[in-house]
Amino acid sequence: MMTITRREFSKLGALGLAAHLAPALNAQQPAKKIGYAVIGLGRIADHFMRGALLTTNSKTTALVSGHPDKAARIAAQYGVPSSSIYNYENFDEIVHNPAVDAVYVALPNSMHAEYTIRAAKAGKHVLCEKPMATNVADCEKMIAACKAANVKLMIAYRCHYEPTNLRAVNLIRSGALGQVQAIESSFGFNMGPNEWRTNKKLAGGGPLFDVGIYSLNACRYLTGEEPEKISAYASTIDHDARFAEVEENVSWTMRFPSGIGAPMDGCFRVHGSKGWLEVEHAFVYEGLHLRADYSGTHLDELNPAKDPSHFTAETAAFSSNIQDGTEPKASGEEGLRDMRYITEIYRSAGISI
Repeated sequence: MMTITRREFSKLGALGLAAHLAPALNAQQPAKKIGYAVIGLGRIADHFMRGALLTTNSKTTALVSGHPDKAARIAAQYGVPSSSIYNYENFDEIVHNPAVDAVYVALPNSMHAEYTIRAAKAGKHVLCEKPMATNVADCEKMIAACKAANVKLMIAYRCHYEPTNLRAVNLIRSGALGQVQAIESSFGFNMGPNEWRTNKKLAGGGPLFDVGIYSLNACRYLTGEEPEKISAYASTIDHDARFAEVEENVSWTMRFPSGIGAPMDGCFRVHGSKGWLEVEHAFVYEGLHLRADYSGTHLDELNPAKDPSHFTAETAAFSSNIQDGTEPKASGEEGLRDMRYITEIYRSAGISI
């Protein structure tokens, strides 16, 4: 293998040899890593930054926060210069920072649209956390802004890039389970007091906006179908001040064109005419466990990957989209479709959003 510096390459140019060695030189130069400005430095941003650190094509190059001390501490951890620390007021100055190719929006749901649009106007690609926004109109504005600025928009549906979920998708769509007859899915956790998720202005709604979107999206990506009918109800059981503004529980049923039913009141389990498949811990960061039994085949597969592997996979994928000029699988249009279904679920449950 030949090793050659750019200075030596320039000298060879005078001898007419540069053109012959150009392919070898280019092969030695790795693609530039995509630089991300992380907007909001909460828990999920920490997962993202640790995940990006493990990629070969991504890095954190700027931070946006309303807490200077916290931003300075994290900047030192990731080698971000102080000149690349922004607050929410001077965020638009990011347009002048060539080290930033894209932003990661890790803010409360109601702020996703504003910072996606501002980032697009600054010419930066956008990886936005889910749910995409808190209403359909904002989703449409986000898509339009990114298209107008010719930048890419991806919604952080990390399960679209996670191996166990992809294994389930492949088994289902290959027909291994036969005709899918029903899907069950649920996701929830015991939330502490004073979480922004219970503030309707910030969150947009209750558990459906927060974790229910995983179940909603899973039924769609597992089958590749879109629901044609939805019915839902919501409830609040614990009247302990945590749920003064948003509901505590949401349950819904979707019917798909092929006849699949999807009651959201159990585990991630798919029932087919030839057998069944389930994934435990399907939407969390580690411990995913796939089991299946179909046509004499028995599967029991525990995924050993640890956090932040999901974030590594989704970040690497989006950086590749930017480098290659390809469109993200988890596009803005995907986020918009979920927002339309969320709106329909809440309408069926008699809740305004």
